[in-house]
Amino acid sequence: MSQTTQTQLKLSVFPIPAFTDNYIWCIHNGVNCWVVDPGDAKPVIDYIQAEGLTLKGILITHHHSDHTGGILALVKYAPQIPVLGPEYGSIQGLTTRLQDGDSVVLDFLDLELAVIEVPGHTLDHIAFYGQNMLFCGDTLFSAGCGRLFEGTPQQMYESLGKLMKLPAQTKVYCTHEYTLANVDFALNVEPDNSALQAYADWAKQQRKQGLPTLPSNIEQQKAINPFLRAQQDEIKNNAEQFVGKKFSNETEVFAAVRQWKDNF
Repeated sequence: MSQTTQTQLKLSVFPIPAFTDNYIWCIHNGVNCWVVDPGDAKPVIDYIQAEGLTLKGILITHHHSDHTGGILALVKYAPQIPVLGPEYGSIQGLTTRLQDGDSVVLDFLDLELAVIEVPGHTLDHIAFYGQNMLFCGDTLFSAGCGRLFEGTPQQMYESLGKLMKLPAQTKVYCTHEYTLANVDFALNVEPDNSALQAYADWAKQQRKQGLPTLPSNIEQQKAINPFLRAQQDEIKNNAEQFVGKKFSNETEVFAAVRQWKDNF
């Protein structure tokens, strides 16, 4: 099959489970594939061999080992493949370093992705966006966001703001199945949110059946995610009650909700 014919095949995105709650996203056209944040090589190799796929490259969003730990073994498995990741930091095995405003074309998939810098969870964090798909690592979760290991609340809130400007139906491919825990917390922050209540019921059913709750989409996250809803009076009032003081802006509300989740 020629490369031209291959790139015309329909793209699919499959969640390869890893560790206890990671997803390594495999973007493929039934022939060739790229993987996102492979913390472990073995489940990737097992999946692509079972599906008859050829690994053509790796995308990395940030330096944490559960997102990078499989790079070297996968490069050994598929020598010469490109490994694309953030400009900053010291991730081993990267062949190309990327920063905000860059774009990449995934060879053999005919997929172009824009690079968005989203510091907060870590300072080196980037996300990839294109063709109605967002691969956002640990920045945005369904009904949640990443813990602030390195960045500030201001940085994270601005990073989430960048993602909220993407089209409403953009699919959100984050890298952890944290949804049930996030929903449990969100219902404490905004208990009267009917969209969140309905989503919680759906998410519980998905997990009971052993199915992922991901991907979500931007429109849905705007309706249910407390970290994106600092402008809502119920969230602001409950966050103020949690910390015992009044807030003057949305970043302060966000910071309080993040502190609340860290101690939930």
